[in-house]
Amino acid sequence: MEGGRRPRTGRKILKNVNFETWHCARLNLVTRDEVRARICGLGIVPAIRVTSAEDALFAAESVSRGGIPVVEVTTTVPGAVAVIREIRRAHPDIVVGAGTVLDAETAECCVAAGVHFLTSPGLHDSVMEVAARNNIAVMPGALTPTEICAAWKAGADFVKVYPCAPVGGPSYIRSMRAPFPELPFIAAGGVNQQTAAEYIAAGAAALGIGGDLIPHAAIRERNRDWINELSHRFLGIVKTARSRLAKAAY
Repeated sequence: MEGGRRPRTGRKILKNVNFETWHCARLNLVTRDEVRARICGLGIVPAIRVTSAEDALFAAESVSRGGIPVVEVTTTVPGAVAVIREIRRAHPDIVVGAGTVLDAETAECCVAAGVHFLTSPGLHDSVMEVAARNNIAVMPGALTPTEICAAWKAGADFVKVYPCAPVGGPSYIRSMRAPFPELPFIAAGGVNQQTAAEYIAAGAAALGIGGDLIPHAAIRERNRDWINELSHRFLGIVKTARSRLAKAAY
């Protein structure tokens, strides 16, 4: 050390910098607000529920190339945490979430892997706590009015209404919008090309779509074009449905 002085730590550089913004930029992360904006903007959260890590990586790359750089990797995928870590490394433009997160230990592992959001079929307080502690977006599942209210009060960024189709589909979303007009709903469970526009028209902020967007046959055949086409198709459905809503509002 020259002249007995310690080297500068750079502390002054950080004095007037928002720590979250600096931390996210340094680690190539996106903020919680950006995650919410990405999901709301696209209106689609692809759910990857496959039987191997290789299949999951192929699915994530395919939907992203199709114009949907958001994926939910369910923890039922073998090696799900490693898959999340690899997507974050190889595809920093993709917002990646962990699905079917049922306990705090799993949630912490996913956060350590660099996940951007956590979601589950139901409301789990321990998962909500992990998300809050790490400032990670969280989307608990709920179905009844009581569950929806509890999820929102617990700090949900979105409430995933699941499983939606068996309880009335779009009409159920519409009925829940009456008592909860400000809540951002993600309709999940049975959403397909025939019903997607109806869910948006009913008031869903976004759609959780699995096999109808990422067919098992397309994964098995490594048919990227098939998934690309479905991605474009669903994006078009959402865009058109939102445009019609906007026109109807005037």
